[in-house]
Amino acid sequence: MNKWVYSFGAGSAEGEAKLKNLLGGKGSNLAEMNNIGIPVPPGFTITTEVCNFYYSNSQNYPSELKEQLKLALGNIENITKMKFGDPNSPLLLSVRSGARASMPGMMDTVLNLGLNDITVEGLAKESGDDRFAYDSYRRFIQMYGDVVLEIESSQFEEIIEYEKDKENIKLDTEVSAISWKKITNQFKDLVKSKTGKDFPQDPIDQLWGSVGAVFNSWMNQRAITYRKLNDIPESWGTAVNIQAMVFGNMGNDCCTGVAFTRNPSTGENNYYGEYLINAQGEDVVAGIRTPQNLTIKGKFDHNSEELSMEESIPNIYRELVDIFTKLESHYLDMQDIEFTVQKNKLWILQTRSGKRTTAAAVRIAVEMKNDGFINKKLAVSRIDPLGLDQLLHPTLDPKANKIILSKGLPASPGAASGIVVFNSDVAVEMSKNGEDVILVRMETSPEDIHGMHAAKGILTSRGGMTSHAAVVARGMGRPCVAGAGEILIDHAKDNFTVSDRIIKAGDLITIDGSLGEVILGEVPTILPELSKDFSELMKWADEIRDLDVRANAETPNDVKTALEFGAEGIGLCRTEHMFFDSERILAVREMIYSDTEIERRKALEKIAPMQKKDFAEIFELMKNLPVTIRLLDPPLHEFLPREKEELEELAKHLDKNIAVIHSRSLQLEEQNPMLGHRGCRLGITFPEIYEMQVRSIFEAALYVSKKMKIRIKPEIMVPLIISDKEFLFFKTLVENVASKITEEYGETPKYLLGTMVELPRAALNAGNIALHADFFSFGTNDLTQTTLGISRDDCSKFLPDYLENKIMENDPFVSIDIDGVGVLVRSAVKEGLKANKILKLGICGEHGGDPKSIGFFHNTGLQYVSCSPYRVPIARLAAAQAKINNN
Repeated sequence: MNKWVYSFGAGSAEGEAKLKNLLGGKGSNLAEMNNIGIPVPPGFTITTEVCNFYYSNSQNYPSELKEQLKLALGNIENITKMKFGDPNSPLLLSVRSGARASMPGMMDTVLNLGLNDITVEGLAKESGDDRFAYDSYRRFIQMYGDVVLEIESSQFEEIIEYEKDKENIKLDTEVSAISWKKITNQFKDLVKSKTGKDFPQDPIDQLWGSVGAVFNSWMNQRAITYRKLNDIPESWGTAVNIQAMVFGNMGNDCCTGVAFTRNPSTGENNYYGEYLINAQGEDVVAGIRTPQNLTIKGKFDHNSEELSMEESIPNIYRELVDIFTKLESHYLDMQDIEFTVQKNKLWILQTRSGKRTTAAAVRIAVEMKNDGFINKKLAVSRIDPLGLDQLLHPTLDPKANKIILSKGLPASPGAASGIVVFNSDVAVEMSKNGEDVILVRMETSPEDIHGMHAAKGILTSRGGMTSHAAVVARGMGRPCVAGAGEILIDHAKDNFTVSDRIIKAGDLITIDGSLGEVILGEVPTILPELSKDFSELMKWADEIRDLDVRANAETPNDVKTALEFGAEGIGLCRTEHMFFDSERILAVREMIYSDTEIERRKALEKIAPMQKKDFAEIFELMKNLPVTIRLLDPPLHEFLPREKEELEELAKHLDKNIAVIHSRSLQLEEQNPMLGHRGCRLGITFPEIYEMQVRSIFEAALYVSKKMKIRIKPEIMVPLIISDKEFLFFKTLVENVASKITEEYGETPKYLLGTMVELPRAALNAGNIALHADFFSFGTNDLTQTTLGISRDDCSKFLPDYLENKIMENDPFVSIDIDGVGVLVRSAVKEGLKANKILKLGICGEHGGDPKSIGFFHNTGLQYVSCSPYRVPIARLAAAQAKINNN
C-alpha cells in the first residue's frame, strides 16, 4: 500500500528534510523541525504524489487516502487532547500548500477550519472570549468562501468596512464581539446568495473541500505564471499541510510574525522581521495592517514609535532568537520563519531558505563561507547566475536634484523610473508595447504576479517589509517601496494624492527601493559599484570553472565593459557593426554600388584605414587576450539607404541618377536574406571585401604588437561555411594576404583561422572542415534557426503556443535545444577533435550567456563561451556551477 500521508508532532515525525520532493518544502521542514526539537503545532502532510494522482485521475484521490487522513487526524487529536468537530473543545486546523520550491502567496491557505455554528460557541466558552471566537469564525468563512467557494474576498471586506463605518471605527481590532457575530451571519447570507447553499457545517466536508482547493490552486493562473517565471516544472505538484491551529489573535498576550535570520535586502547579519499583536499570520503578509518591527534596531531604522517585539515581550523574543540560531546552524542558510505566540507560548509554523536579493545572497554566501559554515563550492552554488543582473543595474545619482513625493519602507532595493499604472493587466499590456511602468497598488495580492513581473518597480501604500509585495519583489529583483501611507490611492479615478499633488495614471515617477523614496519624474542614474563580496565570490567561481568566458564586443566602450566584468577575450567582434558608423556608411555604400572590381577596391581603400583603426583600438585594450574577428556577415542590402533623403544624398555623392541607385537596390533585395547572399558567400563573389578586412586585421596587429611590445595573434573567423572546399578558398585568400604583408612589412603575421559553425551541414561535415581550421565557434543563433526551421524574428507569433501546450519546454533561442541543436554541436565537437586534436572550440551565440546552456557546453567539452559584456559575470558564475554540478 502506498503511503500518502506523513504525520509529525510532539517532537517526532515520519518525514525529514531529505524528503523535500515528496513532502514539499514546507512539509519536509515541519517534519525536520520536529526532529530537532523546535516547537511546531502537530499535523500531517499529504504528499506531492497525491497532487499528481489527482490531476492524472480526473481530480479523484487514491482510495487509501481517506483512511490514512483519518488516522493522521486522530494523531493530532491524541497530541492536543482536542477533538475535531467537538462542540466543547474543538480542534481547529490550518490547511496550507507546500511545493518543493517556495512559491510565496501563489497558492491557497485556509485557517480556523472546523468552526461552525456549534463549535464556535465551544471555542468562545473554552477561550472565555466571544470576540476572539467570532473573529476566528468570520475569518474562516471569508477564507473558505474565497478559496473553496470562489466568492471574491472583496465582497466580504465590503461587509466589514460597512459595519466599521457604522460603528465609526477604523481597525479590525476595534470591532466588538457583537459586531463580529453580526458580520459572521452576514457572511453566511452572502455565501447562500452566491452559491445557493448554506455554508458547510460538517468539519470533515470543510476539510476535504479545503484539500481540493489547495490542489486546484496548483493550476490557478497566478501559480502557473509564477512557475513560468521561476522555471518550476508543473510535474512537481504541491503537497498539502494540515496542522492544529494556534492563535495569535486570542488577545494582547498573543501575536504573529514573520522573521528572517539575516536581512533579505542587504544580507546584513542582523535579525529582520515584523510582528502584529492580536492577529493571525495572513494579516502580516497581506499588508492589511502595518506591522511592528521585530528588533529595536529595526524600529530605529524605520523611525517607528511602536514597541518592537524585543521590547514588548523580551522573554519570547529571546526564545525566538535561540530558535533562529538553531535553524540557521542546522540548515546552513538564512531562514525565513513564520511564528505565532498564543498565550505567551511560542510556536514555529514554517521555516524555509529565505527569498533574498542578489546583493544579499552574495553577502550571505561569502560571510557564511568565511565564518566556516559552508565551503567555497556551496557558496558559489547558492547564487542564481541570472540574478547577478540586479547588481549590474544603474542606481540613482545621489547628486541629482529630487522632488520627493513620499517615503515608505525600503522593501526591495534598486531604483526604477516609469509611468504610473494602477492595474496589473494594464502593466502587462504597456510593458509589451515597450513602456516602462511602475505598478501602484494599495497592497499587492497573488493575482498581481503578472503585473509585478511586467513592471520596472512596485509601490504600495500599505504593508510592511514582509508583505506580499516586498517578498515577491525581492525574489524578482524588482525595486519596491511598501507602506507609503501618505499616498492616498483612488482606483476609480486612476490617481493617487500625496500632500497637495495629484499623480495620475501615465505620469512619470521614480522609486528608490533602497531608501524607500517616491520621487516625481525621472531621476538620472549612475553605474553601480560592485561590492568586495561580489569580487570575492567571482574569484572563487574563476578558481572552480573550466570554461573560459569571452565577450561579444566590437566598440571600445563594449570592450572596456567586458574587461571590467572579467572577460578573458573577445569571442565575437562583428565587423559589420563598424560599417554603420555615420562617417563611413557612405564609403560602404559606394563600395556596394560599384559596377566593377576596380571601383569596389577604390571604395574599400577608403574603408580600410577605418577598419585598421577599429581593430587597433580593440587590440590595444585586449593586449595579449584572444580576439576573434568575424569577417563581414550580413547581406549587402542591410547597408542600403531606406529614406528618400538618404537616397538623394547617395546619388549626389556617387554622381549617379537616383533611378540607377534605386534599380541597384532592387537587385540586392532578397526574398530570404538569412539564407541568401551573405557571410562567406559575399567573400566568394567579392573576395576583395574579405581581403581588405584581413589586411586591416594584420596591419593593426603588427602595429599594436610593435607599439606595446607584445605579440598580438588575432583569430579570424569566416562566417556561414558549409564545406571544407569553401573553407579552403578562404584559407588560400588569407594566406595570400599574409604573404603580401610579410613582403611589405618584413614580418609574418601570426594568426588563427577558423569558422563559425552555424549551419547544420557545417556541423555534419565538421571532421572535414576541422582538418584545415584552427578553431570552431558555434553560432547557435543561426544554427537554431536553420536546424528548427524557425525564424527568431517571427517566432513570437506561435512559440508561446508551443510552450503553453508543452510541445517545447523552453524557448530554443533562450536555452539551447539539446535534443536537436545540441546533437549537432556534440557531433561537430566529436568529429572535429577526431580530425584535429588541437582544435579550439567555443560558442558565441546568445546561448553563451544562458546558465542552462552553459551547463550543456561545459559537459560537451567546449573551451570557452562568449556573450554580451553585461552577461560575462553571469557566464563566469554559471560555468563554475556547471563544473560543480558535473562533479
